[in-house]
Amino acid sequence: MPPIGPEMSLVCLTDFQAHARERLSKSSWDFIEGGADEGITRDDNIAAFKKIRLRPRFLRDVSDVDTRTTIQGEEISAPICISPTAFHCIAWPDGEMSTARGAQAAGICYITSTYSSCTLEDIVAVAPRGLRWFQLYVLSDWQLNKQLIQRAESLGFKALVITVDVPTIGKRRQDIRNKLNLLANLMLKDLRSPEERKCKPCIQQPLVNPSFCWDNISWIQSITRLPIILKGILTKEDAELAMKHNVDGIFVSNHGGRQLDEVPASIDALTEVVAAVKGKIEVYLDGGVRTGNDVLKALALGAKCVFVGRPIMWGLACKGEEGVEEVLNILKTEFHTSMTLTGCRSVAEINRDLIQLSKL
Repeated sequence: MPPIGPEMSLVCLTDFQAHARERLSKSSWDFIEGGADEGITRDDNIAAFKKIRLRPRFLRDVSDVDTRTTIQGEEISAPICISPTAFHCIAWPDGEMSTARGAQAAGICYITSTYSSCTLEDIVAVAPRGLRWFQLYVLSDWQLNKQLIQRAESLGFKALVITVDVPTIGKRRQDIRNKLNLLANLMLKDLRSPEERKCKPCIQQPLVNPSFCWDNISWIQSITRLPIILKGILTKEDAELAMKHNVDGIFVSNHGGRQLDEVPASIDALTEVVAAVKGKIEVYLDGGVRTGNDVLKALALGAKCVFVGRPIMWGLACKGEEGVEEVLNILKTEFHTSMTLTGCRSVAEINRDLIQLSKL
């Protein structure tokens, strides 16, 4: 199906969602949208934001509103970046290469997944000026883990994001019904040796490592100079342990509701994690961000930056790299408007006083 033409006006992220659904196969759509088990946490991620109300301040000079900020010392155009998601080629032929180009054009950070359908080298080549972090699923093969980490570092990735909430894969009912086995059917070039890359484009499913634990963090720190960020933290206890192990950042995330169902929505878990780290390291969030107001709410509760996953796939499916950039720019524009209408002239002025939590 050809890209959506200029006559089609997509004005919000849910517009992209609707059009992406029309353009993708059922199995691809189910993979992107699917959650674990009953999908309770997946849906709560979005609903929880809507229970938070804003407390705007007026009669401030908001003629010049600046959305720029930094993450791990690198400037980005707005605190809205791309979460790691797998297999972008199911949404667009160029896959992650188009995502990287869109992210570079938008001036934000793109976290590249271990399960990318393009090589790290190809992703870097098409967007050499882009800010990129590398997401690692810790695999059972420690030598392969080391090779992936050091390869990403040598290619100029600026941080290592270790996903901690996948000691095993959550039960995703629609993928099971659809008999979807992307790992066996896509060419995951980064997870194969040079010899294997010359053979058929098929690999055995690489095993996530259920033995990965806190004791392994120091080994990872010993083989790389990259900042280490743990993705999937939902409790103050794990946030405190992360601090004890000297990580550089925490990513509050429930994997888009795709792992353990019936855990807190990301925005609901954010507060206790932020309180636990006491401002000593940066805290990020993904899960359920769909509007500029959502971005503002997350920052008011202590997130340094938010990351989006599914909406990027929607943008890809509709318009490729142009769609990625457009999704990001819609969010950035909405966030600018939210800042203006609440009296915030800079990201530094966003604080807890701007929000009111619902009394249940």
